[in-house]
Amino acid sequence: MDFKEITQKESVIYHGRILTLKNDTVLLPNGKTAQREVVCHSGGSCIYCERDGKVLLVKQFRYPYKKNLLELPAGKLNANESPKKTAVRELEEECGYKAEQVTLLFKVYPSPGYTDEIIYIYKAEGLKKSKKHPDEDEFVSSRWIEKSRLKKMVDGGKIKDAKTLIALLKIL
Repeated sequence: MDFKEITQKESVIYHGRILTLKNDTVLLPNGKTAQREVVCHSGGSCIYCERDGKVLLVKQFRYPYKKNLLELPAGKLNANESPKKTAVRELEEECGYKAEQVTLLFKVYPSPGYTDEIIYIYKAEGLKKSKKHPDEDEFVSSRWIEKSRLKKMVDGGKIKDAKTLIALLKIL
């Protein structure tokens, strides 16, 4: 059976700087219609960096959760920007490093029940120190954490960010 849903009507409810919210009407495989609320997002990239048995993470306050989270360096794709360029840009902006080589590991759908966002996860190699220059509304600190300690943090539920967990569970 084909489970494809066919869009009958798209309705934009909100269009903001970071996302668009739609309430679409779809035709279901059984011939009935249903509503689908979708958060449209340009997507993002994150980048895994390892050096001397340590992994580079950033600490950043995340307003929706009202707490600081440890994450891989990451950011949203700008208009007409490739996911790879986003990863490279974020590494320098947030951590002050440039990479000689950047390789796509995989891409993930963080929450396919309500968003079309895709996150691209890269690995950086050949790091060279550069200059950190976060966005004016971005406050982050970066730190290198031993892989053995990081594994304990993952196992103990200390890392909550999905993209970071997915990358670490694949790599650690």
